[in-house]
Amino acid sequence: MRAKLSYALTAAVLVVYFVLVGSRGVMLIGTGEPIAVAFGVSVLILPVIGVWFLWKNTQFVRKANALAAELDAEGGLPVDELKRTPSGRIDRDSADEVFARRKAETEDAPDDWRSWFRLAVAYHDARDTPRARKAMQRAISLRETAR
Repeated sequence: MRAKLSYALTAAVLVVYFVLVGSRGVMLIGTGEPIAVAFGVSVLILPVIGVWFLWKNTQFVRKANALAAELDAEGGLPVDELKRTPSGRIDRDSADEVFARRKAETEDAPDDWRSWFRLAVAYHDARDTPRARKAMQRAISLRETAR
């Protein structure tokens, strides 16, 4: 719940920022001066990119949460198996074991979105965000294809 609230608050702040920046761009365009108009148009590009980026991320999170809910209903949601040091850092040997199992599962069933989802969770638990995101995107793509 805390993550959802944090995401919603961040999105709201970004929307306010996009509106403020966009209004400045419109004001610059409204002056009619060629340099101000060119600068106003370039300023309007930032909110457009920002809105697109926020939309794509929101869709990604929504789809990933739907997969998690479906997998949870099936009883296949993975648990965090990584051993941690007293300071909370992940034990590298433990992570290697989990990744080896998850990768083997994914290699055995490369078209199964569930195995890709579990691999994404393992990467996320190990704080490897780029790989977690790619694996989750693959899981989402496979699930959408299967429907």
